[in-house]
Amino acid sequence: MKLFRINLNSKHHHSQLTVLVAHFLKQHGELLAALTSGLIILLSNLLYSHLSYYIWIGLNIAGFLVGGFAKAKEGIVDTLTNKRLNVELLMILAAIGSASIGFWTEGATLIFIFSLSGALETYTLQKNERELTALMQLQPETATRLTTIGEEIVDTDQLSIGDLILIKAGERIPADGVITRGKSTLDESALTGEATPVLKKQNDHVLTGTINLTGAITVKVTLESAHSFVQKIMALVQAAQREKSPSQLFIDRFENLYVKVIVSLVLMMTIIPPFLLGWEWKTSIYRAMILLVVASPCALIVSIMPATLSAISSGARQGILFKSGQLIERLKDTDLIIFDKTGTLTAGKPAVTDFIVENGANKTAIMQIVGKIESQASHPLGQSLVNFCANALVLPSQEQVAITEMSELTGKGIFATVNDHEWVIGNERTLIDQSPDNWYQANVQRLLAANKTVVYVSDNHKVVAIIALKDSIRPDTLKAIHHFHKLGIDIVMLTGDNEQTASAIAMEADIKHYVANCLPEDKVNKIKQLQKQYTTIMMVGDGINDAPALATANIGVAMGAGTDVALETADIILIKNKLEKIIYAYRLSIKMNRIVKQNIIFSLTVIVLLIITNFLQLINLPLGVLGHEGSTILVILNGLRLAPPLLTKHKTE
Repeated sequence: MKLFRINLNSKHHHSQLTVLVAHFLKQHGELLAALTSGLIILLSNLLYSHLSYYIWIGLNIAGFLVGGFAKAKEGIVDTLTNKRLNVELLMILAAIGSASIGFWTEGATLIFIFSLSGALETYTLQKNERELTALMQLQPETATRLTTIGEEIVDTDQLSIGDLILIKAGERIPADGVITRGKSTLDESALTGEATPVLKKQNDHVLTGTINLTGAITVKVTLESAHSFVQKIMALVQAAQREKSPSQLFIDRFENLYVKVIVSLVLMMTIIPPFLLGWEWKTSIYRAMILLVVASPCALIVSIMPATLSAISSGARQGILFKSGQLIERLKDTDLIIFDKTGTLTAGKPAVTDFIVENGANKTAIMQIVGKIESQASHPLGQSLVNFCANALVLPSQEQVAITEMSELTGKGIFATVNDHEWVIGNERTLIDQSPDNWYQANVQRLLAANKTVVYVSDNHKVVAIIALKDSIRPDTLKAIHHFHKLGIDIVMLTGDNEQTASAIAMEADIKHYVANCLPEDKVNKIKQLQKQYTTIMMVGDGINDAPALATANIGVAMGAGTDVALETADIILIKNKLEKIIYAYRLSIKMNRIVKQNIIFSLTVIVLLIITNFLQLINLPLGVLGHEGSTILVILNGLRLAPPLLTKHKTE
């Protein structure tokens, strides 16, 4: 057995052990340096009576160098790059200033505690990076591809769209795709945060990284590995972590001005007290160094970012993707939520209940044409119609239906030329029927009274069939709506359905306000109108026709099973189509903002108290360091409190 694998590069041979050590030092080097610095300082003080003065000084200098090198480098580079002072440089100057007047231990202790809090802050950032790494590891490196001659093991990045892959029980799904054979239960918890396994069968979609628990399935690849859903999640989370919230941007600008003020105050405290208060110069310089430490805004600077990063990670673990930290900050201010109907409030899987054709019309031929046209549609109703036609008839060869032209008008329907006839499948807006009897009207009224959606089928401007579909309210819709009512958030439903269907769905979902017969532009106009009355409007949708509205609203939320257009346009994405996830996100926003407020108030209070006690000469430098850096550590730890238990609470309510 080989203990080490040798990797060859252009110049050096590195053993696997070397790589592991380098990786360990990269992850924990800052913490090791801080702890080593603390150990050196501790030994220098414990052995003080047994060491010569110069060896004791040497140990303190070693503590300075080991603990302060990383922060000194960071401060100097940042100052030279951005042409401004920063907190890191202030701490280094304070430590050097303390040592210069003989307070070596105090200066070294400052370096130790400052480097320790910096290591903790780095740990916070690395914690989020590790969660992204865990997402990367969800995608298997290899897959079993089925070919005409059998099975072959290939790298996942070699898979192409259309390839058939075999996933056995216990294996992870290596690529996004559709099941073509078999059925199984899948564990999707790594992506959605839902612990309950999901039954998947033929024609169901599966996602990369989910675990096949029970049976073998064959999957047809629909996306290359580089564009898988996992990769999209990683890209979104990384982008969100890079983008700073408005509060953080303000703190960053405030830091620059604040540091200049502190430096000015330190100079004043160094020079003025000996003349006005009769202090000794050594005391004045010592107090100025303490002021430099205690007045530095370290805790204030880290009041926001750790909490924001933790909130983003916490949301991602529960299947909620925020595209930026400012969205979590603003979410708590939501005072109106607008819901699309199909696929949002309802399950988005309407079933065909009636297929009525004109007397004398060829029902089989019409079904065949409808099935062919709708197989190329993008609206949620399309797949329902295709499935119904396929199940209701043993269709002749599809080659008999020749579609020469086809266009889809969002919010209306599909226009196609089939065998030189102009066919239209859509809602009442598509009607150009000139027939005097309107044979279908009585049936339409009966179907609408039963809360069904009616689709019209026209051949050369004459209605030859009407189709009725009915969708069901999501199981969690009422729970989510009632929760937002309790919070005092208004609810509005916008739908392209007719007045009668919209009214019935709104009543079933306990929504008082709705707007029916909405085209995409109507939804946009309605949102703009409502923005004059409300501060922050959230729009929740999933379809192509929702994309403009999602972009117009202050916060756009897309259901994860929706279209790529909606996912690209939205600000927040719910991987699992559950409205209760919005409740979780809302609570996360409230808790994050509460923690940020706590951090800011606490850090400012500590700074003021330390400045006052320093001026009154009630604290020394070690106590000032302890108060200052201790408050920084507490603020970081407070920001890390945003964790999964939030979901447990909301499940039990």
